[in-house]
Amino acid sequence: MPETTRPLPTDDPTQVAAFEARIAAGESIEPKDWMPERYRRQLTRMMSQHAHSEIVGMLPEGNWITRAPSLRRKLSLIAKVQDEAGHGLYIYCGTETLGVDRFDLYNQLLDGTAKYSSIFNYPTLAWADMGVIGWLVDGAAIVNQTILAKTSYGPYARAMVRICKEENFHKRQGYEICMTLAKGTPAQREMLQDAVNRFWWPSLMMFGPSDTHSPNTAELLKWRVKRKTNDELRQRFINLTVPQAQELGITLPDPDLRYNAETKNWDFGTIDWSEFQEVIAGNGPCNRERLEARRAAHDEGRWVRDAAAAHAAKRSQATAAA
Repeated sequence: MPETTRPLPTDDPTQVAAFEARIAAGESIEPKDWMPERYRRQLTRMMSQHAHSEIVGMLPEGNWITRAPSLRRKLSLIAKVQDEAGHGLYIYCGTETLGVDRFDLYNQLLDGTAKYSSIFNYPTLAWADMGVIGWLVDGAAIVNQTILAKTSYGPYARAMVRICKEENFHKRQGYEICMTLAKGTPAQREMLQDAVNRFWWPSLMMFGPSDTHSPNTAELLKWRVKRKTNDELRQRFINLTVPQAQELGITLPDPDLRYNAETKNWDFGTIDWSEFQEVIAGNGPCNRERLEARRAAHDEGRWVRDAAAAHAAKRSQATAAA
């Protein structure tokens, strides 16, 4: 039975009250501190999904390394994919401070019981997608992760500090690709516009369901794991991104998008949440392809794990003999 589905033990009310007083006072919770079991499981769920997203997120861009249009673009894309692998490892390490095994979490990804960000189940059809993913997808991630850098759980917050710095590089890299294409030939501009059309709405879905349909938001806000709701983060992303699209001369594919002088926000159209639910349920364009790729990589790397285990056992025997 997966860790997050086992029955919850009953927490001591006195300890819960003391814990929540620490949260209210803005204190950071560390691995050796007492925490409610529900808090630990919510963090495990959230952090493991984040780690899985970083690992699966390597696939749409890794597919374009050999087809990048120049050596400079190849190098920068390799660096970005490498960063994403590191982000996944940072966060897997963070989950282990909660008393779980990263291999158990990774096996949940491989057997399809764990979730990861819906955005990575969409195909990358053209080079412009690399720019748009950097601009929109990493831009959305930054909006979410800069808030997580202030989360109540210390190891997660500290991991986010470094990750956010690298994600900012990724966004700048993506926007620079978009700007180059926007200033290019009509065919390049058309390729960029097509990529924006395909990734705009999935990027908005990245923040999760609307607040009225989010089962975890209230609890995560209470414990300051999250500091803002899904809808608040989505609105901030839109407010930041619309001026950037205007600078590029790109049209965002939402006829209802308009500035609201009263709220000082950009109002936007209705998100197709049925599409989001389909992707989350495993029926997106690339769900099966992404998991098959991760399973193949896991199987092909078995010899490395076996060699490492044999080496560790040999060293252990040598130490015992000495």
